[in-house]
Amino acid sequence: MNRNDPLVISLIALGHATSHFMQLVLPPLFPLMREELGVTYATLGMVAAVFYAVSALLQPLAGFVVDRYGGRGVLLGGITLMSLGTALMSLAHGPGLLLLGASLSGLGNSVFHPADFAILNGRVSPPRLGYAFSAHGVAGSLGFAIAPVFSATLASLFDWHTALLAGAGVACAVFLLLLLNMNQLAFVHEKRSQVKTPFMNDARVLLSGRVVACFLFFALHAAALTGLMSFGVAAMNEQFGVAATLASTAVAAYMVGSAGGMLLGGFVASRASRPDFVAAAGMVISACVMLSVAAGAIPGAGLPAALAAAGIAVGLTYPSRDLIVRAATPPGATGRVYGFVYSGLDVGSFATPVFYGWLMDHSLPHGVFYAIFGFTLLAMFTVLQLPGRRPAAIQRI
Repeated sequence: MNRNDPLVISLIALGHATSHFMQLVLPPLFPLMREELGVTYATLGMVAAVFYAVSALLQPLAGFVVDRYGGRGVLLGGITLMSLGTALMSLAHGPGLLLLGASLSGLGNSVFHPADFAILNGRVSPPRLGYAFSAHGVAGSLGFAIAPVFSATLASLFDWHTALLAGAGVACAVFLLLLLNMNQLAFVHEKRSQVKTPFMNDARVLLSGRVVACFLFFALHAAALTGLMSFGVAAMNEQFGVAATLASTAVAAYMVGSAGGMLLGGFVASRASRPDFVAAAGMVISACVMLSVAAGAIPGAGLPAALAAAGIAVGLTYPSRDLIVRAATPPGATGRVYGFVYSGLDVGSFATPVFYGWLMDHSLPHGVFYAIFGFTLLAMFTVLQLPGRRPAAIQRI
């Protein structure tokens, strides 16, 4: 097979950035939508919850579809559904169309991880897979960083309808680019092993204490991150009286910091003897920053710098987190363990938006950041329940 690794990695990274961009293009618009539509923040939180619930429920099914039909068509279909769902939400004048659009977008979002990793593993040469996975993760953080500034800026110049429609246009443009390079995304499937193991043996692996602790870590981290992404702009706007553009810049600074921390975290993880301590330390630093924000100890103008520091701390933990998951994975169980553990991200994301919306409806914007602090601290404790292992030992698994 002729390989063009840099192009394949770039295309998949762009697609992943687009999925994250589309996830965060909506929440910064919540204050404007609440005022125009006359709905509560809890209702808008339900829109976000529906998106992540659909994504969480259908992600395992998407994995089976990718295994059977390949990742290329599934990936293109996912971007199409996210673009269509966001375009529908831009036309909304009530909750109905918002919920329908969120459902379609959630369906589209469910395909990215199984399709992306299938294509990367099938198309990229093994020596470059590490770089491919790193680029994939960093691109997602950059997508998160761009989205709030993009939507808040367009909404301030025009309105929230235009901002969402423009976001749908961005996804459409990425779809066309991937379509023009679709030959780079095709690969030959490996034949499946004919050896079958009892289902309960497979399920028992997922119920081990270490794997469940990893799942809880992802769920709690996602619960904290969802609060910042979905209601961070609205909370900062009400608590500190800052403009939506500055609040959106602060959220973007967190995501940029996370991407930078992720790059630096790879070097830290390769040298650290206890990756669990690295992950725990990063979560503690981020939790302390969020506690300071909740208590009002940081001035409004300093929010971008504070959240950037929190993002760097969290980003540093990601490579160590992946080492911890690998250490908790028995031989021969990589696929099902990673699928189960990473589903914690969607579970934490859909379980909390209504709660954050309730806090905002009851004029408790500082409560949003106290909740983020609490979830982040709990995530740190789950990491400390896992055995620390040296990277060299992990590589011998």
